[in-house]
Amino acid sequence: MANRKWNKLEVVEVVASEADLSKAAAERALDAILGTITGALQRGEAVQLTGFGTFEARERKARTGRNPQTGEELFIPARKVPAFRAGKQLKEAVA
Repeated sequence: MANRKWNKLEVVEVVASEADLSKAAAERALDAILGTITGALQRGEAVQLTGFGTFEARERKARTGRNPQTGEELFIPARKVPAFRAGKQLKEAVA
């Protein structure tokens, strides 16, 4: 199993090649997609890409944690966090 991580430039290069676009156009398209998903999550909306998965913002409850260096207890406030749930086709492709 590979532990290789792709960066944005590598994704843009593959998208440009696969979609027969310039690298600049592929980067604009990727930025537009990511911006659209981010904006929807900020508004509390979910983005479902059929076959790929669903992006959503989930509420994380407030809790008590510990500083690992001092052992001191500290309060961690509630907040929203981004989450991704893989779709059936993506799960099958990776399995």
